[in-house]
Amino acid sequence: MAMSQSRDTPRRMPRELFGHPRGLAFLFTTEMWERFSYYGMRALLVLYMVKYLLLPGNAEGVIGLATLKSLLESVFGPLEAQPFSSHIYGFYTGLVYLTPFFGGLIADRLLGQHRTILIGATLMAAGHFMMAFEPLFLFALTVLILGNGCFKPNMSAQVGSLYGPGDPRRDRAYLIFYVGINLGAALAPYVCGTLGEEVGWHYGFGAAGVGMVIGLAIYSFALASHALPLDELHRAKAAAEVKPPPLSRTEWRAIIALLILFLPNTLFWATYEQQGNTIALWAEDYTNRHIDLLFWRGEIPTTWFQSFNPIMIMAFTPFVIALWARQARRRSEPSSITKMAFGCFGVALANLLMVGAAWQSSGAPDASWHWLFGYFVILTIGELYLSPVGLSLVSKASPTHMVSMMMGVWLGTSFIGNFIGGWLGSFWNTMETTSFYQIALQLLPIIGFDGPPSAIGKISFFLMIATIAAAAGLVILAFNRPLRGVLKD
Repeated sequence: MAMSQSRDTPRRMPRELFGHPRGLAFLFTTEMWERFSYYGMRALLVLYMVKYLLLPGNAEGVIGLATLKSLLESVFGPLEAQPFSSHIYGFYTGLVYLTPFFGGLIADRLLGQHRTILIGATLMAAGHFMMAFEPLFLFALTVLILGNGCFKPNMSAQVGSLYGPGDPRRDRAYLIFYVGINLGAALAPYVCGTLGEEVGWHYGFGAAGVGMVIGLAIYSFALASHALPLDELHRAKAAAEVKPPPLSRTEWRAIIALLILFLPNTLFWATYEQQGNTIALWAEDYTNRHIDLLFWRGEIPTTWFQSFNPIMIMAFTPFVIALWARQARRRSEPSSITKMAFGCFGVALANLLMVGAAWQSSGAPDASWHWLFGYFVILTIGELYLSPVGLSLVSKASPTHMVSMMMGVWLGTSFIGNFIGGWLGSFWNTMETTSFYQIALQLLPIIGFDGPPSAIGKISFFLMIATIAAAAGLVILAFNRPLRGVLKD
């Protein structure tokens, strides 16, 4: 009887560390290593395909690749290596954000968050190691997608479960958690990217697998040491709530409000995710990566640019937190919805800066790497105003027994966004087929640009991305006032 009671009774809230529950530190480090594995693999993915895997003589050995190419060409027409790789990249980065909906559903209804996370982490570790075997490329991506679906929504939801209703530390906790994400993302290009480019592609993918194994070990230790509270499924069972109560009218309105923000959030991710796709190609093919630090001269590896954004996330987060705290004291802090609109405008402005880079280089591979540095500064500020704020908003507004599933729905915006982003990236070398190019072709000479058509193509591409991001921001602003009351923002 005593054993049954100890098993079914909710655990005591864990001790605090630096003003937050101790479990936050374990979730922080687990997510850090998972993101190390994800971004380490992502930093190599497009370059690996364009420079090696999709080339004649290599592509024929990949199981299922010819079938996939035929299917895509039946929709999009003939595909060379670059647009084909862009579509694969878009499908992969998109599907890793579709499966979290089902992972959240499994956790909420069947297995609970803890077990689902363990399954997801194990699958992802296996998928990264499978990337070292070329014939299994598509199978490896599939395993990674399924593992991420089990892992991602439940980790994000568990951060919110550490805090009670109305706890003002929740927003700050998600920002701290976001730093963990970006610490792993910052380290990944230096380790996995350098190994992949300098030693061998498969060594980079193997390093990503090692990172995921470390994350799995940390989370397992957290569970064994009772550092995490019971997940929502087991809390409900402990309270004998076998069937969750029906949704109230207020809860339905909150869910609908979150779904309204689905479309503009999707467009944000479609434009933001160009950094791992077309921006990587810009860094490789159009950027003068030479650097002179007086005591050292050399060339910045292409994959290292992928670390700019996460490093800046860590550098800028304390200042953003301080700014929001100061605005809160003055009662001038923007609403969460307004912050998200600012995030979209940041991505638009970053791409307008790249218009300047394309203008200055005129199609030659000599654009200063400082253009990319400025791009990532603006993009990062925009991301801080949208991504963690959206996670916090979902955590606050969702019904308690649906948090993981709603987190999966919210992350699903990245699925469609990355799919659209991959499609947009396929125009990188074919912008002349779009209306943006035709407009740029007519207007640019009028304002003094006399560069070649290839430069006009890159200028029109960045203008297209900026326009989409700005449109997303305007849509969010249009719903600011009607949704604030519904979401209790």
